Amino acid sequence: MNKKETILKAALELLVENGIHATPMSAIAKKANTGMGTIYNYFENKEALINAIYVAIKEEEKQVLDTVFNKDLPVKIQFEMYYSIVVDFFTKSRLYFGFMDQLQASPIITAESKNVGYNAIEGAISLLLKGKKEHIIKNIENDELLQFIGGSILSYLRWINLPNNNNKSLKNQINLVWDAIKE
Repeated sequence: MNKKETILKAALELLVENGIHATPMSAIAKKANTGMGTIYNYFENKEALINAIYVAIKEEEKQVLDTVFNKDLPVKIQFEMYYSIVVDFFTKSRLYFGFMDQLQASPIITAESKNVGYNAIEGAISLLLKGKKEHIIKNIENDELLQFIGGSILSYLRWINLPNNNNKSLKNQINLVWDAIKE
């Protein structure tokens, strides 16, 4: 792992553990076993560092999601695969989830970074368009549908992390969301 990757990893861990606003750059430098100057060689400020983490997560998410969509499969099957893979991605990467959970509607994330995030879900957007065109999915604006689906995923991920939660049926969750968006 190179120095930049070490800084990103240390920052991710601390930002999730302590919170974005309660993590000073000095703590990140200490955890990364580097000097403050080295961090500033890579990142102009804390916001730039946070955006770099966000973009890295979204690019990795895109790589995973690019394997989901197959135009030959029915819309419902592709939706189920998409939902399952997003949940799996953030379940396996709990630090990623903890980081992204803190950034819901955060002004820290730049428009440029948000565009990377939007590109990560291009396949889902295409799927929604196809589903609406075929009268399988309700004719609601994509942003609204994505907000609903994303909110469901976020709530589900929070719910499965609750202590003593033994009822974690992803299949039920997918069916509930599908029933809500299907025409």
